[in-house]
Amino acid sequence: MTQWNSTASAAARNLGRNSIFCGLTALLPLIVGPITAEYRGFVPQLGWLLMLVFCVIVLALAIHLLFDALLFRLAASHETETAGLAAVDDLLSRMRLRKPDGTPSGLERRIAGSRRIVWRQRFALAICLVIFAILVLDATDGQPLC
Repeated sequence: MTQWNSTASAAARNLGRNSIFCGLTALLPLIVGPITAEYRGFVPQLGWLLMLVFCVIVLALAIHLLFDALLFRLAASHETETAGLAAVDDLLSRMRLRKPDGTPSGLERRIAGSRRIVWRQRFALAICLVIFAILVLDATDGQPLC
């Protein structure tokens, strides 16, 4: 396995792990939220809707990152970096997700783009969890849940 193959495989593995972890973490407030809301009272609807929006954003970015991970695995399955990235570009143009470019971007640039999406996902997840914590504290009036 060459250096770029291992880099693409590692990127795919990391993106897959991150998207699954953040997606499951975003689902946790959606599962626990109704239980805690019924426990001590009803919290404002706007807060729950705002949290729901951020949870959906996190889940959408998780799906996007899983798709990116599959694309990196496709690229790693080819012998050369040029052939692998050309296969990814061909797949994206056939799916009409990207117009064919004259100069394809390199592996490092694509990994950097996926890292930006990971940071956006983490930021949305942090906002979601902060809103959830505020809503839980508001619902319990500062009292412990137990």
